[in-house]
Amino acid sequence: MPKSVAIIGGGASGLLCAIFCAKAGLHVTIFEQNNKCAKKILVSGNGRCNITNKHLTANDFFSDNPDFVSYALAQFGFEEFQKFTNSIGLLLNVLDDGRAYPLSNEAKSVAKIYEEYAKSLGVIFETDTKVNDIKPLLNKYNNVVVATGSRAASHLGGNADGEMFAQAFGHSIIPAYPSLVQLHLNSKIAHKMSGAKLNAEVTLLINHKNEMSINGDVLFTNYGVSGFAILDISQAASIALQNYQAVDISINLLPHFSAQKLSTHIMQVSKNMPEFTLLDILVGLVPLKIANGVLEYLKLSNAVRTIDTKLSKKIANTMLNWRFEVNETHGFRHAEVSGGGIDTREINPKTMESLKQKNLYFVGECLDVVGRRGGFNFAFAWASGYLAAKDIAKV
Repeated sequence: MPKSVAIIGGGASGLLCAIFCAKAGLHVTIFEQNNKCAKKILVSGNGRCNITNKHLTANDFFSDNPDFVSYALAQFGFEEFQKFTNSIGLLLNVLDDGRAYPLSNEAKSVAKIYEEYAKSLGVIFETDTKVNDIKPLLNKYNNVVVATGSRAASHLGGNADGEMFAQAFGHSIIPAYPSLVQLHLNSKIAHKMSGAKLNAEVTLLINHKNEMSINGDVLFTNYGVSGFAILDISQAASIALQNYQAVDISINLLPHFSAQKLSTHIMQVSKNMPEFTLLDILVGLVPLKIANGVLEYLKLSNAVRTIDTKLSKKIANTMLNWRFEVNETHGFRHAEVSGGGIDTREINPKTMESLKQKNLYFVGECLDVVGRRGGFNFAFAWASGYLAAKDIAKV
């Protein structure tokens, strides 16, 4: 009789693991708590699904055990993944920066093709089925794969089930934290700029020391800040907050200006357009809400028309180094992914099998592996699911 495999979770890692197990002739059943699979795939990349990245390295991932991902990426990296997607008619559009999307530019394509292919291979889908204890499954099936995801996006089913299942077999857990998540600011001004967006340089400071700087879009919100630049620094910010460290961000609203150039520009416009108020000058540089925010922060009237060198330098320095205190993240519900999870030192990096319980595998986000923005988290989901399937299918 062929081996039987139970996979808990019908997300990215679970679906791919199911496909490769079924291709090897195994009897596969997916247990999915939602009424349909692939809910996080469907919303990823704003519905476009940044499915992987051409430039995969271990340096793109964060973990207490950073070498853990290396073997998986070497075995099922970009080329292997693209060969697989090509074979099932799911063609990729690879951008110059390495990000890859389905050629259809639609996440629904990924979810539908994966599900239909899995069904054609005989995979059984048990949806609306919440698994609370995997021990009965281990008694009934030859192998059990935990692909439950992380605590991120709880409204889509994100939870800590994987950690709970692992702990039942004596596994250690690295404390979870939200990643690729928006940040809350301790500011009386930020919420007044809600909806204003611009390209900026954001510097993360931990304990008042520069940690990293990222260029990208920043969106002010009623709780703080969002945007790609914020998501890119959020992993380090989230860990620092978890460790009760001081976290601040400095926003350079005009990264193509030096302080001298910006100060001179403000003075020059004031000279050329004497009827302009200070607000009129600033809205030629940044969105209106942000211009008003700068003036409120500096306690300046927007009607000021007389601008001397001292004032222009003060404004320029603020706009190029506007510092805010970060007091929390926007939480697991709004996070794209979650860091922390099952300690990978207790997982076989070549097979994803538990080192504490034979025939039990853990794949994807439930493990203490989190990637950067840009398709890296999906890349590890595919690779870990593949390794588990390969080991389960071996003679």
